[in-house]
Amino acid sequence: MEYLLREMEEYAVVHHVPIINVKGKAFLIETVAAKRPHRVLEIGTAIGYSSLLIAENSADDIQITTLELNEERAATARKFINHSRYSEQITILLGDAAVNIDTLQDVYDLVFIDAAKGQYLTYFNKILPHLAADGVVVADNVLFRGYVRSSEKPPRRYKTIVTRLKKYIEIVENHPEFETVIHEQGDGLAVSYRRKNIEKT
Repeated sequence: MEYLLREMEEYAVVHHVPIINVKGKAFLIETVAAKRPHRVLEIGTAIGYSSLLIAENSADDIQITTLELNEERAATARKFINHSRYSEQITILLGDAAVNIDTLQDVYDLVFIDAAKGQYLTYFNKILPHLAADGVVVADNVLFRGYVRSSEKPPRRYKTIVTRLKKYIEIVENHPEFETVIHEQGDGLAVSYRRKNIEKT
């Protein structure tokens, strides 16, 4: 598995595919390993790197549904995943995540959001009916290159993304159903625990 992950890291560098950075990876693994989820929804497959990280640290019967808009990336992800022992446990759904979420029937122990940054709040609201009572939502890149919590104005091309990510953080930090921790290392990883989960710990 380590060899496959290294191969994927090299592929991501060569082909300029964004995958979770080293510090974000550590927090993701820590969060997943503590939860040991059985059902996971991932929004944003890319090449399947995070899918495999999650699978490796989940319960043995893990089933992951991962959503990807880009057909070429989804095909690449499938090739990599097929070289792992999780090929039968990871399902890739191609298309607009905001549309595909509405078609889902399962309830998920953990949701990992790593797709269009300007759509995080939309994704969050749509997944709530599918999130277990003690579920966890993990969102990557919420500080977006440091702009989200900087006093300086972001470049114009990032203004909408930064504004929407600030709103996402505001909502999850003040949501009555969740307790949220923002890990600032890396590019910012927001981990939101549904409160039933907190009461148990």
